[in-house]
Amino acid sequence: MAVSIIRPRPQPDEVARVTSTAAELLEVLWGRASTAPVSASQLRVLLILEHHEGINLRTLADSLASTPPSTSRLCDRLQATGFVDRVVSPSDRREVRLHLSDRGRAFLDDLRQRRQRELRAVLEVMPAAQRAALLEGLEAFCDAAAGQIHHEADSAARSA
Repeated sequence: MAVSIIRPRPQPDEVARVTSTAAELLEVLWGRASTAPVSASQLRVLLILEHHEGINLRTLADSLASTPPSTSRLCDRLQATGFVDRVVSPSDRREVRLHLSDRGRAFLDDLRQRRQRELRAVLEVMPAAQRAALLEGLEAFCDAAAGQIHHEADSAARSA
């Protein structure tokens, strides 16, 4: 006869603590897959542009919780490396739209592949059942986080 262990439902604080630790460990693993030639701030810009193609500088600055001049300097450096393209808006010549360049997309694809190799090495030593549980939990987390981020972005756009 098998004995099953009944665990109490984990509280959000406990899950947040463990998730925070996991995120820190991910940073260490991902550090092995260098983000050179971009800084962490520049990487955030690339990731935002990937999901919000053609946003303007002010919207990007708001997304970064930064100022337009600082964000503009970040974009200057990314444009100089060929990762970002600036295009004058067809509806307002004073507005500049930001786009991830083909080179920027290739960089993100390569970075993701390198990061996935680092993660795969850790996941391969986990038992299959725990990997399945992790996958299920992470999918639910991603859905909840994406929903919250999109809701916040929609609210910010309506108030702007």
